Amino acid sequence: MARTVTVIPATASSTSPFLKTKVQKKRVAAYARVSTDNEEQLQSFEAQMDYYTNHIKSNPDWIFVNVYTDEGISATSTKKRDGFNRMIEDALSGKIDLIITKSVSRFARNTVDTLTTVRKLKEKGVEVYFEKENIYTLDSKGELLITIMSSLAQEESRSISENVTWGQRKRFADGKVSLPYKHFLGYEKGEDGVLKIVEEEAKIVRMIYKMFLEGKTPLSIAEYLTENNIPTPAGKHKWHQSTVLSILQNEKYKGDAILQKTLTLDFLTKKRKKNEGEVPQYYVENSHPAIIPPEVFDLVQTEIKKRKEVKGYKTGRNCFAGKIVCGECGSFYGRKFWHSNSKYRRVIWQCNSKFKNDKKCTTPHLYEDKIKKAFVEVFNSLINNKEEILKGYEDILKALTDTTNLDMESIKIQSELEIVTEMIRKCIEENAHKAINQEDYKEKYDALVKRYESIKEELERIEEKRLEQSAKKEKILEFINELKQREGLIEEFDDELWIGTVDKVVVYTEEKISFVFKDGMEVEWELNYKINISI
Repeated sequence: MARTVTVIPATASSTSPFLKTKVQKKRVAAYARVSTDNEEQLQSFEAQMDYYTNHIKSNPDWIFVNVYTDEGISATSTKKRDGFNRMIEDALSGKIDLIITKSVSRFARNTVDTLTTVRKLKEKGVEVYFEKENIYTLDSKGELLITIMSSLAQEESRSISENVTWGQRKRFADGKVSLPYKHFLGYEKGEDGVLKIVEEEAKIVRMIYKMFLEGKTPLSIAEYLTENNIPTPAGKHKWHQSTVLSILQNEKYKGDAILQKTLTLDFLTKKRKKNEGEVPQYYVENSHPAIIPPEVFDLVQTEIKKRKEVKGYKTGRNCFAGKIVCGECGSFYGRKFWHSNSKYRRVIWQCNSKFKNDKKCTTPHLYEDKIKKAFVEVFNSLINNKEEILKGYEDILKALTDTTNLDMESIKIQSELEIVTEMIRKCIEENAHKAINQEDYKEKYDALVKRYESIKEELERIEEKRLEQSAKKEKILEFINELKQREGLIEEFDDELWIGTVDKVVVYTEEKISFVFKDGMEVEWELNYKINISI
């Protein structure tokens, strides 16, 4: 039988996205964007908006929809571009037929984002026109041209990103410090570019450090700041303990600066991570005026470390919080109320882990009034022996101030670290340029890295020892000042004296407790009389 072909005439409706009739007007929108907030760019931004509004409205075959805009946002990703995303959503829902934009680079500098978006719009019959390149996306050659132009735009973005990164690292190497001033408490940018102290904010920073050294936790400090309507570094009402902790650990408050703490992983996603040795860091000493004395800052770092090593550290507004320690399990004592709803109500302190360990702690609870009475008696015994106690501190302070041996050891280890770093570099370079056995290379490389890590740990140990030495010196000075100021015996418990002199109280039995003062002196106390004093 002969093959028969019958023609079926086209009957596409006027609503088909691919066949628009000439008489049907197109709904047209435009997209405008600038990537920075400087004045010149903003003027360009306003000019684009005026141009597109007049351009679309002047065409009798077009219906003006809107000019969608994004101001001061990079084009490397479309995720944070609200105006762009709103425009695409409207187009996909059938509100737009044609989108006009200045160029491919204004639309997006990411090839994948550009092509994905264009294809989504194409499926719905929505066309995009790039003026500079004269590309219509529904044109047969459109997608090929867009791919080429987007790739070029993406490479341009990569080049810009690399230039910016190089500039930042050059500033770091030169020791130039900059801050996110709008989100940093205590400093503003000075006339010469050097950090300038904002005294009103600096008072808050000093208060945070003082409260922490008095025994408060970052959480209780955050609660206090929130309750007293003190604004956060970002100007918000609610404080978080992480914000307080970051202030306590930021070396910029002692006048130094560590530069390049983070790095950008990908110029497209802008994702950042903590610098863990991928790129160099720079430590700049005395780069700007200090809000917190270096000795106090070091003391806080020691205190943070000490609290991490103990169990059950909690504190409220009470001066005994974080000061009383169980001599059996090492946990802190917490405040409890007995018979809270009766006339026999008593405040006691008890080991926070008493019933949490495998074996119940046998250490007793303590009444607040007994702790206060014992402290008055112990401190008065120190006042009676004040001259004898103060005599021994001159040599101790001299020894703590002298860091000559630590400095020499640190210089020696740093020199060794530089040598091993160079050996690792040469090992990698040799493997890149010569054909060598990979098993031998890996063995040599791993051995060098292991040696590097070992030297680095030793350097950290020396720095930690220096920090502990500095902190101990500061504690002794604080204790000596308190002791010198007391001429006569104290008659009642003094909160500030307790906070300024006592490091902790260790509870052993009902008869035996031990006061450890900030200078390191330990005084054992049994009931109402002194047992032993040791430094």
